[in-house]
Amino acid sequence: MKKIGLFYSTETVKTSKIAASITEAIGKEKIEIIPVEKAWSKDFEKYNNLILGTSTWFDGELPFYWDELVPEIESLKLLQKRVAIFGLGDQKSYPENFADGIGILAGIFTRCGAEIIGYTSTESYSFKQSGALKDGKFQGLVIDSENQDDLTEQRITNWVKQLKNEFY
Repeated sequence: MKKIGLFYSTETVKTSKIAASITEAIGKEKIEIIPVEKAWSKDFEKYNNLILGTSTWFDGELPFYWDELVPEIESLKLLQKRVAIFGLGDQKSYPENFADGIGILAGIFTRCGAEIIGYTSTESYSFKQSGALKDGKFQGLVIDSENQDDLTEQRITNWVKQLKNEFY
């Protein structure tokens, strides 16, 4: 497997914790961490395999650190790139826009030509609506550390195993 670019806000505690677990499960030597606050378009173009981490803010919005980068990302040609996304959400407090950040990023990167991988089941989640859904599955790994923290490590383990088969 080629080197993976892992993009997330290194200043967010929960997202950083998940990213650290993913890095350890894949292997530190196979991942380069790029703080999304400091990322440029050339950083996304540098890798064939990308992992993106985000939370969902307010009523289904991207956090500002991703939102500010969207215009630059939208200008990229990312054909031949595989993108896996993980996101945090709270299915009890925000059941109408649960983990929407995943869906927003998936849409942006798909429009740039990337292939989204790492789809996961909605089984064992309880929510009304999610922008992360496509064809009945989440377009990435959804973590609800507020309500299902006890499932987090197993979800990460299963997802990483899946990614190892789906990345180039």
